[in-house]
Amino acid sequence: MTIHEARPIGPDVLEELRTADDAGRPCVPYAAMDGGEPLRCCLRGARPGEGIALVSYAPLRRWAARTWARPGAYDEQGPVFIHAEACDGPAADRTGYPFSRAGALRTVRRYDAEGHIVGGRLLEIPAEEERGFDEALTEALADPQVALVHVRAVEYGCFHFEVRPG
Repeated sequence: MTIHEARPIGPDVLEELRTADDAGRPCVPYAAMDGGEPLRCCLRGARPGEGIALVSYAPLRRWAARTWARPGAYDEQGPVFIHAEACDGPAADRTGYPFSRAGALRTVRRYDAEGHIVGGRLLEIPAEEERGFDEALTEALADPQVALVHVRAVEYGCFHFEVRPG
């Protein structure tokens, strides 16, 4: 049973990213060839032929703008795949954690209320994928300093999803 909510990129942010990304570049939609691109809007892999876009996203910067945090040098941006047009977000019946594959490497990075890194860990996703994520996220959120957690791919450094306390 998944005990922490994996948060997708919000619809208001997606609307902005579909115009210009966080690096100031225009969104350039294209059709997914083989599919499988990890879509951060609905937390699933793209299907062949779906209209998608690869955009630059700065999740900590956007969170900080809403919370008045000052992440300073911890602010970073990176590539994420999104649907080129509005989608319905994650399926209501979705289970487990998105983009989870036994053996894949993820970073579980903790941020405090100012947006500063206060810890993190490497997670090699175990055969029992959900249990592995539950344990890593429970450990991260047990620290009272933690205001949010980002899960990122090690191979590309890209943002996968966010988890918040509560």
